[in-house]
Amino acid sequence: MNVIAVDDEPLMLGALVKAIKASPDITTVTDFTSCEDALDFIKGNPTDVAFLDINMRGMGGLSLAEKILGSCPDCKIVFCTGYEEYAIPAFKLHASGYLMKPVSAKDVQAEIDNIKGVRQNQKALEVKCFGNFEVYAKGAKLPFKRSKTKELFAFLVDRNGAGVTVGEIVVALWENDKDQKNRNYIHQLFRDLRQSLEAVDAGDIFEKNNYCYSINPQKIDCDYYTYLATGKPEFLGEYMSQYSWAEGTCGLLWKRKNT
Repeated sequence: MNVIAVDDEPLMLGALVKAIKASPDITTVTDFTSCEDALDFIKGNPTDVAFLDINMRGMGGLSLAEKILGSCPDCKIVFCTGYEEYAIPAFKLHASGYLMKPVSAKDVQAEIDNIKGVRQNQKALEVKCFGNFEVYAKGAKLPFKRSKTKELFAFLVDRNGAGVTVGEIVVALWENDKDQKNRNYIHQLFRDLRQSLEAVDAGDIFEKNNYCYSINPQKIDCDYYTYLATGKPEFLGEYMSQYSWAEGTCGLLWKRKNT
């Protein structure tokens, strides 16, 4: 892991860096006494974890954390402070950890172990079905080469792991058009979809079994799947709104909501 440590008190910063370096999971640790210098550094250097003092001169740790997350959304924030009253605003920023000074190597390793566990359980993609259909990888929209490639993926997500044939896909995506050209075009879309997924290390989501195609629902974080399992988030009446073939599922969701 690549780490930064920020504290405007040199003695505290030195102790923090020593505790961080004791972890075998750390590749590099770069330390700063200035929030501005840390922010300039992180804009050009991918960083896995930022250990930040909260009560610093200048912009302060909370503001620095907001700016870091704006530049590097995947960076995990661990606050280090001697003041317990900062805990609530810290966790409102979705901080990964909150350490009380003096920070020990054991404390640091516990936070790193927690971050490693969270990352292991994270899904490669976040899929939004309520409202318009959108796909995110590491906080950014996943680009698709063609709009039909995105629609193909939406259709596979809608099927929730059930396999579908080329014929079924054509009927859905081209509204009962069974033109042979569309059947041939589907195979181009399959290649596009694989390329898009593989570009974000999510190629194993798309599966083929004999003549059927599907996605592995266990490998994505999807609001539709979560709703089916838990009833949350609330369904407000819109589901994959840009696709007419999704109206059937939308009707079933309305029925579930009102029974």
